[in-house]
Amino acid sequence: MQVFETIDAFRTARKSYGTLGFVPTMGFLHEGHLGLVRRAKAENGAVAVSIFVNPTQFGPNEDYASYPRDPDRDLALLKDAGADLVFLPTPEILYPSGFATRIEVGGVADELEGQSRPGHFSGVATVVTKLFNIVQPQRAYFGQKDAQQCAIVRRFVADLDIPVEIVVCDIAREDDGLARSSRNVRLTPENRHRAPALYHTLQEAARLFRDGERNADVLEGALRVSLIKAGLPDIDYATVVNADTFRREQPCSDNALALLAVQAGAVRLIDNMPL
Repeated sequence: MQVFETIDAFRTARKSYGTLGFVPTMGFLHEGHLGLVRRAKAENGAVAVSIFVNPTQFGPNEDYASYPRDPDRDLALLKDAGADLVFLPTPEILYPSGFATRIEVGGVADELEGQSRPGHFSGVATVVTKLFNIVQPQRAYFGQKDAQQCAIVRRFVADLDIPVEIVVCDIAREDDGLARSSRNVRLTPENRHRAPALYHTLQEAARLFRDGERNADVLEGALRVSLIKAGLPDIDYATVVNADTFRREQPCSDNALALLAVQAGAVRLIDNMPL
């Protein structure tokens, strides 16, 4: 496994590889990330991983400074998972003095996380585009937990004619259903006990949907009641949208996706489930 901190060094090493899968991460890796790495390795023969906590996708009151970091641990895990190339830049490498360009994605980026976290998706789109240009992968792998982000990446890749296939993989979960996230280590014991309620809440909405419920108000009401009963009343959103447009429909279409965003102490939890 080769590790690089500069763009030129990475590009030089990349020339030795043909088909390359790519897994962009912010580090503090968990089994969800490693599953993406293993799948990318199996489907491409070689895999590159980036580790970069991107400052431009964090708002002024968000957790950029406290986001968990442990690059030595990450590199050991990536070596065991079969990574071939690792790109580990600093903010100064990706955003040098005078950097003045941002990518703005409309449509699907305007809803939900786009409203709750202004500027977030512009930061994501900009850094992912830069990473695609540096790594030059044939395929890039993302987790379904960040469903709206996945839709946005697909949107700007199509709009900008970037020759990368976007592969979205199932949510990796703990044994109790909690979606794996690097931020989970910051949950207090009490909130860690409550956090699996997001998954169970989504399961209940899926059951209602299977039983024929298509009223968005009823489904969203059930989501909120379940979260409040579980001791998670600080709800950013608990909604059902069209999985392609991320817009709310009434009644719900068969392509419905339930999404949750909840504040659990200092940690913001998100989860989703196709209905």
